[in-house]
This record gives sequence, C-alpha cells and structure tokens, in this order.
Amino acid sequence: MNVAFIPVRGGSKSIPLKNIKLISGKPLVYWGVKAACECAYLDKIYVATDSLQIKSVIEGFKEEEANSFRNLEVIGRSAESASDTASTEFAMLEFANTYEFDNIVLIQATSPLLQASDLNKGFETFFEEGTDSVLSVVRQKRFYWQLDDHGYVFPGNYDVFQRPRRQEFDGFLVENGAFYITSKKNLLNSQNRISGNIKAVEMSEDSFFEIDEPSDWIIIEELMKKNGIAAKSDYSRIKVLLTDCDGCLTDGGMYYSEKGDELKKFNTRDGMGFSLLRDHEILTGLITGENVGLNERRAGKLKLDFYVKGCQNKAEAIRRICKEQGFDLENVCYVGDDLNDVEALKIVGLSCCPADAMDEVKNVSRYVAKHNGGQGVIREIVDLILNKRFTNDNNV
Repeated sequence: MNVAFIPVRGGSKSIPLKNIKLISGKPLVYWGVKAACECAYLDKIYVATDSLQIKSVIEGFKEEEANSFRNLEVIGRSAESASDTASTEFAMLEFANTYEFDNIVLIQATSPLLQASDLNKGFETFFEEGTDSVLSVVRQKRFYWQLDDHGYVFPGNYDVFQRPRRQEFDGFLVENGAFYITSKKNLLNSQNRISGNIKAVEMSEDSFFEIDEPSDWIIIEELMKKNGIAAKSDYSRIKVLLTDCDGCLTDGGMYYSEKGDELKKFNTRDGMGFSLLRDHEILTGLITGENVGLNERRAGKLKLDFYVKGCQNKAEAIRRICKEQGFDLENVCYVGDDLNDVEALKIVGLSCCPADAMDEVKNVSRYVAKHNGGQGVIREIVDLILNKRFTNDNNV
C-alpha cells in the first residue's frame, strides 16, 4: 500500500495560516493534495494537521470535489510534532507508528507547482531495482562559490579560466522540497525521510521555489499562472446567489435619524444586479444575523427568493436551501464580509467578499471584489458571473 503524507500546521510565523491562504484561487494545501489524489500509484492520501481551521478548509474542498478527493483523509497530529522546533521526520515517525502502509511519499504543501506526473515518475523510479529512496530535485545551471577559512571565495563547480557556456554546462541538482519517497521499513530503521540507495527525479526549473516568505508567494503565484495552474470555476453551474447584508449590501455603517430611527444606505446598482440574475433564472437570497424590518423590506423590494433572518449558522442555512431546491453546494455563490461568514464561504462553489472585508474572510474567498461594501459589490459579482457564463474563460 502506497500512501501520501502531507503535514500542515497552523503555527506558520512568516505567513500566518499560509497553508489555507488562497493561491491561484485555492488554498495552498489544495494543490499538493490534488497532485497526490491524481497520482496513479497512491492508494491513500493523509493530511495531518493540528489546526481545526485548516481541517475545516480541507474537508470543505473535499466536500466540493468529493469524487476527485475520495482517497483523502484529514488526521490529527500532536502539538509536539507541530511545534516550531519539531522536525518533519518527527511527524512522519509519529504517523508511521500509527498507520499501516508499505511505502510513503512525503509531500510538502509549500510546493504548489508539484504535479501528479512528477509523483508518477517518482514512484516509477522508486520501483527500479536497488532503489531505496527518491527525492525531487531541480537542475540549476549556476556557478556557485564557497568561502574558505581566510574569508576568500573559490569556485565550487567550474574553472574561472574555462568558464563554460550555459548549453555546455551540466549544472548541479538542488532539492526543491516537493516530495520524498521511501518505504516504511527504511523510514523506521533510518529515522529519516530518505536513506540507502537514493535516486533523484528532476522537476521543472520553475519548481525550484518554495513558499517560505511573502515574496515567495508572489513569485510562485505568477509561475502558477504561467504554467496554467489555477482553479477553474464553471459559472454556468451557479444557480443561486446568496449574500450577507451589512458590509455587503451596505457599507456596514449604522445611521440614526433625530428620532432614533435606524437607517441604512443601499446601492441601486446592486438592485439592478439582482434583477439581471432573475432575468437569467438565477435565484437570489439574503442571509443575515439581524432580525430587523429594514432588511426585510429591502429583501422584499429586491424580490429576493430567500430571506433568512436572525441566522446564527449561515453554512447550515445554505445547506438547507440547497436541500430544498435540489442544488449542490457548488451551485451556490455566497458573498460575505465578516467572521460569521467564514464557514459559509468555505463550503460554496464561488466564495466572494468586498474589498474591505476582514482578512480572515479574504483568505477563504475565491474572489475579492474591487469595490467596498455598499459600493456596488453585488453588481460587480453579478457581472462576473454572467460574463463568465457565456465565455469559455472560466478562470476567476
């Protein structure tokens, strides 16, 4: 039995919760999981995490793409294995002492350029006679220098008097940290991710980068775009748009008249957006934690199909609407701006938020609008949906 082991923790310091921060339209950890699930040689994929928030996000995209991720299981890991000082080997050994398998591939979530074809090649190399372990590498055609005891430098891989041309230079192999394959037996005996007779599988030069710092994020996202690695959304599947009220339909402000009447400012462009959705037979609704007549009157004037007031669990409300209408969660677009919208945003096919939404909301939203709440956010999202429904370009 061949398994993938993907350790992710919630305690990243350089980029908080980076493993679920969106990159190319999906949480970072999604891409490694996707590559593993598409690998022809893997029977089971385990993601080990100490974070309930990360677990929720992973289970959310597993629910959205149940057929693709049917071999995926999210498991726990000890606090010790997820500490700043614990090695990856510690987590691997903790896993190996609990679960049954023959061979294991360690996949680093920080390498989203990893493809199933790389893993397939890795296992084919691993199964070659006499091979005990395999690691992924990138060939670098650069000249490197070393420092001696006196502070002088000397060339490490070429002769300065016979500088080779790039096309004549073999270069050298560098670990890119994407994956490592070994057997359970060798892992337990050596206490290391690789041991014995080791072979390397070369990946594309672009995969040299790993995400450790914010600058890496920018570089890798551009490389993913260049390589056509991006989440796709079939907007023709959107059958209902649901939204929060305050902070989405309004600017989130509370206004009061001299008599103490509560006032809210709505945007007429959003009203036209809802009307356009009706023209295309897309249902609409408002889900709000408030229970005030002002919201209800606005929902009535907009002729919304659903109005859920005093809602404490918006994700459950969306599931209930889907069940009643015979929709799947991927048929839903939801717009939210604050912490009580996060769980709802995680489960829908198209998650959106205003430009001034909370950072926690932006991190789980597929589309972050250019407009702030109350300034035409819904109309912007409606135009996005309707334009995409009638084109072949389904990238957000």
